[in-house]
Amino acid sequence: MGLMNFVVPFLILITIIVFIHEYGHYYFAKKFGVGITDFSIGFGKEIFGWDDKSGTRWKICLLPLGGYVKFFGDRNVFSEAEQQKVINNYNEKDRKKLFILKPLYQRSIIVAAGPLANFVLAIVIFTFINLINGKDITPAIINEVQKDSPAFMAGVKKNDKIISIDNNKVESILQVSTFINTSTSEKIEFLLLRNDQQISLIIKPNLVNGKDSLGNSVKKRIVGIKLSPLNNNFQKESLGPSKAIIYATKEVWFVVSTSLKYIGKLVTGSGDSSQLGGPIKIAKITGQVAEHGLIPFFSIMAYISISLGLINLFPIPMLDGGHLMFYFVEKIIGKPLSQKVQEGFFRIGLFLLFSLMFFVTFNDLKDLGLF
Repeated sequence: MGLMNFVVPFLILITIIVFIHEYGHYYFAKKFGVGITDFSIGFGKEIFGWDDKSGTRWKICLLPLGGYVKFFGDRNVFSEAEQQKVINNYNEKDRKKLFILKPLYQRSIIVAAGPLANFVLAIVIFTFINLINGKDITPAIINEVQKDSPAFMAGVKKNDKIISIDNNKVESILQVSTFINTSTSEKIEFLLLRNDQQISLIIKPNLVNGKDSLGNSVKKRIVGIKLSPLNNNFQKESLGPSKAIIYATKEVWFVVSTSLKYIGKLVTGSGDSSQLGGPIKIAKITGQVAEHGLIPFFSIMAYISISLGLINLFPIPMLDGGHLMFYFVEKIIGKPLSQKVQEGFFRIGLFLLFSLMFFVTFNDLKDLGLF
């Protein structure tokens, strides 16, 4: 696969996701009367752009990994300079457009709207995919239990029906592998149906090096069971709009909750950090998925959109969650933190983000065999 086969799909995907994220900020800022000077996709030198009737500069910049909405009177996206110094620079009419003079709840909504827009995008994508493809409802019936495997040792038998995995209801045979490999527990609880009786079994999977469906190296959790639909016929249920939205929302929640559990494992030192990837890995996977058609491409877009929204809600200065953290403190103490204190936190946030980018880039290069 040529380089452009990775780059072009990745740029399309990241541009859409970033635009939706920033438009969330933009929409509520306009709704609450905040002036907006810039709406940028990317950072650095402007490649091209235009001004709208309200004076906002819409632009595409050289470095596509991100974007920002710059508010009237602010030095950056959500800066909180000493308020009085800022206020004194503007007349009464212009002060109404200042972000820092808006009520705390409005500022919080504007900041949170970016990540929430990413979640909404994912729900919309999953909803349309559900409407087009329907939902697989093939029962997860175990066709074979490998001898001396973790499942065999735990007492799993052929023809057992899997009802749930780690309290996640199994509604399709296609969910089994996902639930096993996204589990963050050392041991996994399987709820099985055998001869009309429910049986709970605890299985400790083996961790092995393997390949995903795209041929990328991954670590898989193997329990030693094989599943196949009866006569190789998958059962699908057509979904109406309401059910499609419900299943889409459930999928977003599953990704968010699973991601948080994984991050919790990383923080405690028990998670596998080698699976973390950055822009290079995302570009590679995006290019691979794009070859399989629009639906897989939009699926990966939804998952990355969720990840972007979730990461931005982390209470790290420089991110939306960091600003929400500042607003929470402001609510408690009755005034914004001083410029000096916020700048100190921003330096810490910048260090954390650069450290994370260095780590995931190293993982990406190692995955490509360059280390």
